[in-house]
Amino acid sequence: MRPTHRRLAATAAGLMLLPVALVGCGIGGEDEEKSAAKPARAPADEAAARSRERVQAYLDAMAAKDVAAGRSQLCALLHDGFDLGATGPNGDFADHFQVPEAAITDIRSGPLGQEVRVSVSVAVGKRTVVRPLVFTVTRDGSDWCIAGEAPGQPAAPTPSGVAPTPAS
Repeated sequence: MRPTHRRLAATAAGLMLLPVALVGCGIGGEDEEKSAAKPARAPADEAAARSRERVQAYLDAMAAKDVAAGRSQLCALLHDGFDLGATGPNGDFADHFQVPEAAITDIRSGPLGQEVRVSVSVAVGKRTVVRPLVFTVTRDGSDWCIAGEAPGQPAAPTPSGVAPTPAS
């Protein structure tokens, strides 16, 4: 009779622990929809947001002439070239350039990463010119960095609002 008593006790203990085990495995308890981890952002949204952050930080560094902050936004492969040219006569951080205004105008996916188009006003003395630039931002391991900078296309001229006459 003793072996039967042990089986009954073991079965009773197992049945008492079964609900605890099932909740621990995710069966029962909260709804799966509530407990499922939701991604913070879609990958495309995250890429655009991270690219915007990196380029905006670089533009802010240019305006403040903070070479170290600008360098930190670049991918490691660009550091040597940046160190050689950033403060040179045509570098982004040259002493004689002032950046009174810089704005991100567009972000889109490109063949090498996110392409961030910007419009930068550069002042030298009393003369100010607006230059379009395209920054390529890519993922380097778990972080994002600027992988390239190139001249952009000038913005398309806006319509003058004057309707053509039949004579023209």
